[in-house]
Amino acid sequence: MFTFAFGGSNGSLLAAGSNAQVLFWDWRSSRQIACLEESHMDDVTQVKFTPDQQSKLISAAVDGLICVFDTDGDIDDDNHLLSVMNAETSVAKVGFFGNKYKKLWCLTHIETLSVWDWNDGARELNIEDARSLATDRWNLDHVDYFVDCHYSVPDDRLWLIGGTTAGTLGYFPVRNDHDGPIGSAEAILEGGHTGVVRSVYPSSGIHGRLGQNRGIFGWTGGEDGRLCCWRSDEIAETNKSWISSSLVWKQQKKTKNRHQPY
Repeated sequence: MFTFAFGGSNGSLLAAGSNAQVLFWDWRSSRQIACLEESHMDDVTQVKFTPDQQSKLISAAVDGLICVFDTDGDIDDDNHLLSVMNAETSVAKVGFFGNKYKKLWCLTHIETLSVWDWNDGARELNIEDARSLATDRWNLDHVDYFVDCHYSVPDDRLWLIGGTTAGTLGYFPVRNDHDGPIGSAEAILEGGHTGVVRSVYPSSGIHGRLGQNRGIFGWTGGEDGRLCCWRSDEIAETNKSWISSSLVWKQQKKTKNRHQPY
């Protein structure tokens, strides 16, 4: 299994992605109720129920396809596949944003970003040179990879989270206007990791404002074995990075819009 999600009209479904399969269980009884084998041709990397329509499921795979399913009733490929979008390359991550979560962002394994209206299947934005554009939007090292995206419901804003091989992260706003699709980094996390960062979790939850939870900006985990908890600028009086079972202390830096771990 590469991914799983809970949802369904009554909250009883557990969906998972496997080798070219999307599987469903009723988690209350642990009974498998469906296995979709015809919609994807390669590993399914993402399954997500849509936040405002829990009966709808999005799946994405290495074959580049993003499928929309209706999970009400007896689920099968023939009658419950609603639409298919083609990202044209292997999909790494997807997520929802915008008014009533009608938009879908898509990160690929070759570090491109696209934005879709998943209801009608239209691709509204396709950023093939996302790393180069992000690199031009800060004065640090080249952006080598993207970790995730973060959407704030209160602000109705989407950030693309990029990183360097040295472990620095930047939050770049995604836009669709004359100023370009990627804006200047609005938050920089540095000094905590020494290698590639693989996961990011905001303290405000999945769809909250950045850094709005008791002065905690968020958590990150990387290939260096470190789990870092980052303070917001306002209370960054101490600076330390939690690494498995030990604390490593670092000298405090006074840099605007940069967050230090503890």
